[in-house]
Amino acid sequence: MSERLAGIFSNKVFSISALMLLVCSIGILLFPENFYQAIETGSLWVRNYFGSFYLWLGFVCVIGTLALGFSPFGSIRLGSAPPEFNSLTWIAMLYSAGMGAGILLRAVQEPVFMFMHPPLETGTSAKIMALEYTFYQWGFTAWAFYCIFALIIAYSLFVTKKDIRLSSLFGKKSSTGRLPKLIDILTIITTITGLVAAVGLGTTQIEGGISHLIEKPPGSLGLNMALVLVICSLAFVSAWYGIHKGISLISNWNIYITTALLLFIFLFSDIAGIFESFFNSFYHYLIDFVPMSLAFGKYDPGKPFLTEWTYYYWAFWLAWAPFTGVFIARISKGRTIRELIIGVLLIPSIGSFFWFSVFGDAAFEIVKNTSSYQDDFGNVFTSIFLFLENYPFPLFSSLVVILLLISFLVTSVDSAIYVLSMFTDKGKTEPSKKYRFAWAAVIFIFCEAIILLGAARQDTNVLTAMQKLLIITSLPFAFFTIIISILFIRKLKRQV
Repeated sequence: MSERLAGIFSNKVFSISALMLLVCSIGILLFPENFYQAIETGSLWVRNYFGSFYLWLGFVCVIGTLALGFSPFGSIRLGSAPPEFNSLTWIAMLYSAGMGAGILLRAVQEPVFMFMHPPLETGTSAKIMALEYTFYQWGFTAWAFYCIFALIIAYSLFVTKKDIRLSSLFGKKSSTGRLPKLIDILTIITTITGLVAAVGLGTTQIEGGISHLIEKPPGSLGLNMALVLVICSLAFVSAWYGIHKGISLISNWNIYITTALLLFIFLFSDIAGIFESFFNSFYHYLIDFVPMSLAFGKYDPGKPFLTEWTYYYWAFWLAWAPFTGVFIARISKGRTIRELIIGVLLIPSIGSFFWFSVFGDAAFEIVKNTSSYQDDFGNVFTSIFLFLENYPFPLFSSLVVILLLISFLVTSVDSAIYVLSMFTDKGKTEPSKKYRFAWAAVIFIFCEAIILLGAARQDTNVLTAMQKLLIITSLPFAFFTIIISILFIRKLKRQV
């Protein structure tokens, strides 16, 4: 056992990354005010000076991936073998890893916020605008960031036969230098930061839901920490068994139960109204996509709104893109470039659009029919549970949501454990189980530390601080995306 541990800590990428996370945790604990001020200043600087750059990058990624998918390059197959997973399992895994608990966290709160505070005045109704803008922030652009990394890594892995690490994209010339290790370390730090933010938000929503059901005030530290333990333990077991026996099974469960919940709300709501909202909002989203993406003219919601919403979302998707892209690449062996792009860019986006249409339209009707509405759906952690009280079997449906939240978080964490293990185990697609255990432990400790800090520093929201830190750490990946995209296009041209 000691030899195995020595082998792990002799791995510079692992040991440096783990040490940086430990130092960061200690720094937050000892100097919280300085930490908060530093990341607040840094995140505002990034958003002020690079906000428009994020918008342009997102737009170019969407147009570029679509153009590539429908070009002659789209027929290139990523590997000689047939697809490793059937289409349903493949879509379930990529959706669970890419969005997961977020669609439950924001299902009601975000559409209602946009409905009560329309970001744009384009002549469309407040309902259509609310859904259209929600589509925009959860749609093609988010999945285009994922798709870029997934496509480039899958091509490198299955066509040019390199390993799965992002550092391998720079060829043999840089293999002996420091750049590859720096790239992998930055990827790991960004991945864990994003993961901790997601787990923290998710467990807080679960705790809020449980507290709501038992009619107690939310904010139980012990319950939150116990939830982190349960989620990380289940994720470790899933990652230990691997993609076929663990991750894919939980991902399929997520899709089946999510679909059942969606159909439950759909059938007990205004079906005709939901379809009308979905198609009208989707139509406006498509025709307004270019000016919305670039914030032109009347499609500019203003700097404050962009700073609080769109810039943050783009940075968040970018921060998750490397690890999500690696995972999607790993499960996409045997598919063509066109299949990968359509599967990643279009299918999950349209699924999300219908999801938000069902919950959003139903919530709009509740708001309009409630004479004394007092921002009941304003709390991101409890909104969906309050929403479910307007439907039959609220206790049962709330329990289903809690189980789904846990399951989605497990899928996100087990995907991260698996990808981080591949990164630190020389890019192996079947990494050693000692790295899976090590990363599960590191993620668990860091998550618990952040939860503890959040309880100790109630005057400052630590989870919000972690999200703002993502905006800073995602900036290098924004430039990195451009570099690897150019290199990838050159490789494709040389092959043809």
